[in-house]
Order: sequence, then C-alpha cells, then structure tokens
Amino acid sequence: MLVDGYDFTAYKGAGFGVIGDVKPDKIELKPPQGVDWMKYLFNVGKLSPVPKDLKFGQIPEGVTRLGGTFVVEDDKIVYAWADDIPGDHPDISEVLKVAGI
Repeated sequence: MLVDGYDFTAYKGAGFGVIGDVKPDKIELKPPQGVDWMKYLFNVGKLSPVPKDLKFGQIPEGVTRLGGTFVVEDDKIVYAWADDIPGDHPDISEVLKVAGI
C-alpha cells in the first residue's frame, strides 16, 4: 500500500480513479473469505488518510479514491489492474500466476 499524501499524486499518476468515475454495466462482487469485518471496519478509520482540516460532513478524498494491483519484475510492470469500484479486484490466481508464485 502506498499513501503519498493528501493530493494522491501517485494514485492519479497510476491511473486510479475515484468512486463514480466508471459505471460498470454488470457488477459481480465476491467478498473475501476469512475477513474479520468488525476488525476491518475499526481499522478503516485509523488507516484512511483524513486531512486535519476536514470539516464535519465532508468526505475525505481518500475514502473515495480507488486502488489497484501491480506485479513488477525488475523495473518493468508485467501486470496492472485498476479497480473500477470498491471491492473490485483481479483474479488472485491470475495475479499469482503472473508473479510466478
């Protein structure tokens, strides 16, 4: 995970969008197995980048910013995936195969 500050320069440079940029025709999300959801929800607040000057009722950009997955070999990106919506992720077996695992 990379957090590059509140301007999200690295995320934007990688082509990652925010919620609402893409409206998929079909959504099929499968929740990850073995996740302690209470622990996850508790940690979201601690891990989300929230600017100190955020006013009550504002949604920090970090909450709407989407991420992705990269496989890097030496100095070359051999696999790239950008999430279209929260919970969107690549096929893990495909990522591991590309990574040689």
